[in-house]
Amino acid sequence: MIGIYNRNWEHIPVLEVVHSDKKDQALPVLTYYHGFTSAKEHNLPLAYLLAEKGYRVVLPDCYLHGERQGDITNDKRELEFFAIVEQNIKEIALIKKYLEDNNLLKDGRFGLAGTSMGGITTAAALTQYPWIKATAILMGSPKITDYAKGLIEHTKRITEHFPISEEEIEHLYQSLEKVDLSRQIEKLYERPIFFWHGEKDSVVPFDHAYNFYERAIQEYKNPESIRFLREPGRDHKVSRYAILETVKWFTMQL
Repeated sequence: MIGIYNRNWEHIPVLEVVHSDKKDQALPVLTYYHGFTSAKEHNLPLAYLLAEKGYRVVLPDCYLHGERQGDITNDKRELEFFAIVEQNIKEIALIKKYLEDNNLLKDGRFGLAGTSMGGITTAAALTQYPWIKATAILMGSPKITDYAKGLIEHTKRITEHFPISEEEIEHLYQSLEKVDLSRQIEKLYERPIFFWHGEKDSVVPFDHAYNFYERAIQEYKNPESIRFLREPGRDHKVSRYAILETVKWFTMQL
């Protein structure tokens, strides 16, 4: 039987999804981050399918989301988008440490994946943690600086009084460059990475991920360690096909 356990690890609310007979055993682990305005519960279908294969899946609530949302408005939360990603990156290390301290992680087999904002988090985390073994980015961007510039330019066009100064914007860009995978592609270290993206995505540009993939594949001696799955006609919503292919990816690579 697959169990869903509501935990609090290092003050981070998480769902731990794992076969109940194996919940105290060391297992390969996938930590999966949800998208903006979503919450940990929304990724249970993927977690269930992977838990059936013998994995432990950890679904955290991001800062200002789910159990951590508080009374923040969506407008204010939008201004915190990149602060949320930054906090996610810090908390990935805390989650891994908790798993290790409690003998729940098998042979360092720690995988990371996410949807949209979670995919952006995943790409950025690859620049910081060489111990991440395998990843999947579903409709996310490995070009976090370019994504920020596009987002800010769009918001300026539709907002009469933009609430962030030019100095603050420049500081943001400089900080994002430090976790921008597209600007330090060598930090992939040929680790397994899977992309899924709908070609009609109107939220996170399809070209960000696909153009990066075309560059990155040149760095891989083993082409089976990098895959891009494009879905024609698909907008910013993960399909069942994408979920099944992501599960298949991790059963092969993690």
